[in-house]
Amino acid sequence: MAKRLIPAALMTAAILLAAPAARAADEPLRVAIVSFLSGGGAATTGIPIRDAADMVIRAINEGKLPAPYQKPGFGGWEVEPIFSDENGGTTRVVQELRALVQRRNVKAVFGYVSSGDVMAAAPVAEELKTTLVISEGGTPQLFEERGYDYVFRPTAHGTITSVGAAHYLKDTMPNVKTYGGINQNYSWGQDSWRDFTLAMKKLLPKAQARTNHYPKLFQGQYASEITALMQEQPEVIFSSFWGGDLEAFLAQAAGRGLNDRSKLVYTIAEISLYRMADKIAEGTVMGARGPYGALARDTELNRWFVKNYVEAFEKQPSYPAYHIAQSILAYKAAADKAAAKLGRKPTVDEIRAALTGLEFESFSTFVKMSLGNGHQAATEAAFGSFHNDKVKGPTLINIKYYPADCVNPPPNMTSKQWLEAGMPGAKC
Repeated sequence: MAKRLIPAALMTAAILLAAPAARAADEPLRVAIVSFLSGGGAATTGIPIRDAADMVIRAINEGKLPAPYQKPGFGGWEVEPIFSDENGGTTRVVQELRALVQRRNVKAVFGYVSSGDVMAAAPVAEELKTTLVISEGGTPQLFEERGYDYVFRPTAHGTITSVGAAHYLKDTMPNVKTYGGINQNYSWGQDSWRDFTLAMKKLLPKAQARTNHYPKLFQGQYASEITALMQEQPEVIFSSFWGGDLEAFLAQAAGRGLNDRSKLVYTIAEISLYRMADKIAEGTVMGARGPYGALARDTELNRWFVKNYVEAFEKQPSYPAYHIAQSILAYKAAADKAAAKLGRKPTVDEIRAALTGLEFESFSTFVKMSLGNGHQAATEAAFGSFHNDKVKGPTLINIKYYPADCVNPPPNMTSKQWLEAGMPGAKC
């Protein structure tokens, strides 16, 4: 009797052992989207990131993106997003990242706005061996100070904004004599001012740099800095402000008449183009860390993105929405590439391998993961001048695009090395 029971027992055991594997293959791929859902970076940056991520993931799961991304899922995987608040400082960011991976079984993490949070999260993701796809925080230090296996940034780093701004001034204000700055006192603001001054030395060597002011991140009040800038009277004021700081400064600068004394050049103020139009002076120079938002190129993918975003949220998508959408699209492109090669659903490690060095068409521009050993994107830059049209409303005019090879360092040089050397090899 016992001998007859053995095959049945073995069969039952085999079914039980196979069941978890079968369930795992059918389960969705769980990912986290991290952005500011509260605090000073929420309204302008974090909420658009959350909304765009949710919209794009839903469309990918349902197979509703235009070609070449019309196949449902991420290489055959349905994706389940979890949304997490970045607000609270770097200690909390690290704790939450560990919880997402170790307790909530997240297989990939997207987002992060603050460059400080990016620098804190990246080594933890590497330790946890979990793919981290940075969409926003733009400090070039991320891949220029060390290498990563699990960390990617499918958006260009901040050097393109500073170099692009200098090129735009050369093209539109070639006789500028003096410039100053106001930038937040942490890695993003410090890198931005450094890169801008180095680019200006090459492109407009006769222009003289005056004082740069470094207020605290999310300081909110800038009376003393505005007073100093008005006394210094630079022809151009350069700023990489973002979030609540940007909008507070826009309002206070307009109220004090700073806009009447100096040309304001904001590297990423497209984020507030529609929200703060009544506080922005005609001709103010504005960028978006790439050709996004009002600077986006007219493509089928972009038309789909704008149409669906406006229908869903009743407002135009700003550049943070594009950045997270581009980062998610990079992951889908890599997953689809791996699936096509393997003939099956890829593992997260196989997707990660396909993401390294990937080239793909995004919602507004072509992206090459050509820096940081294939982990950092290089894209073109774009800038325009503010105009409040009586019929169309706030818009950007006199838009100029600068190729990726013009505004990004080559793979064998850091941004600082490239700029200090006079941007050798730049193709503009």
